[in-house]
Amino acid sequence: MTGLTIHIVAFDIPYPANYGGAIDVFHKIRSLHSRGVAIILHCFQYNQRAQAPELEDFCSKVYYYPRNTAFRAHLSYLPYTVYSRKNELLLSRLCADNYPVIFEGLMSCFYLGHPKLKNKVKIYRESNIEHDYYMELFKATHKWSAKPFYLVEALKHRWFEKKITNATLSLVVSTNDCNQLKRRYPGSRIEFMPSFHPHDEISSLTGLSDYALYHGNLSVAENENAAIYLSENVFSKLPCRCIISGMNPSARLIHVVEQYSNIELIANPEDVEMEALVRDAQINILVTGQTTGLKLKLLNALYSGRHVVVNSNMLAGSGLDAFCHIANDSQAQIALCNKLMQMPFTGQMIEERRNSMSLTYSNSANAEKLIALLTSCIK
Repeated sequence: MTGLTIHIVAFDIPYPANYGGAIDVFHKIRSLHSRGVAIILHCFQYNQRAQAPELEDFCSKVYYYPRNTAFRAHLSYLPYTVYSRKNELLLSRLCADNYPVIFEGLMSCFYLGHPKLKNKVKIYRESNIEHDYYMELFKATHKWSAKPFYLVEALKHRWFEKKITNATLSLVVSTNDCNQLKRRYPGSRIEFMPSFHPHDEISSLTGLSDYALYHGNLSVAENENAAIYLSENVFSKLPCRCIISGMNPSARLIHVVEQYSNIELIANPEDVEMEALVRDAQINILVTGQTTGLKLKLLNALYSGRHVVVNSNMLAGSGLDAFCHIANDSQAQIALCNKLMQMPFTGQMIEERRNSMSLTYSNSANAEKLIALLTSCIK
């Protein structure tokens, strides 16, 4: 038991842990709780995401706050994603004790620089270089009505990012992001700590399977574009069964997939079904146009899947290159998939992942590191 009590301010309700940000937050909570850390969780409720009694198994207290989604929240000089999470009750609860606070993502950082928290230990948990992320969404989206929002958010986040200098410590999910923030804020304490994830051990299967898989939150423009690219340029050229699976596919993606008899779209699978799809695939193929953050679906594929094919952007700052097959254009991706569909996944490959990935991506090791960092900040 550590005797440590902390606040965690989450931008969303982190259960169910079914998308990137929620996965990191929930499994961080789970891992810290298992080591005796008492957690006071504050989370914002929106998008019809229900309050989660399951969180009470890991947290001493759980508070929910409504997000201000009124139009006037867009009119602030602050990013909408930040200003919409302003809540005076949250501030008063953070001020009520001397416990450290972890602010999850820039969007939860409205109070990071507040004078009332000046003497409190404050940890900024980075998940993306947000202005780069929104600029990429601006470029990627096919919804013209969304482009102005993404562009304005990118500009506002670029200005707001300097607020992280108020943090006692920043914990960053990729080495690329870490280096970028260190260059911009040389006076701040910034450390690399990869995302927490659902896997406490490698569970990949040996042998062969008969399909290739792409998975992700398909309502995100980046992932939708990746799924369409793979459908039109890679999956449709393969002689095997191919599956695309994820949350809330658009009519556009559904229409594209319907053109190809060897591609199946599985929308909104339950967690157990998604886990089985990743585990049983012969190939998990993952491509992206963005280099910021750490792609949690990559960790998911490496911990529970067989062969993993990626483009270079997917690996940026992860240090996972040795465990993936890299191909940056459709012809190379087709050739790799044809080769790997015939190549059994072996026990030796599993052991290599187990021995090397645990050095950096172990939830247990990273929870111990986080506790040590928090303790050093308190002293």
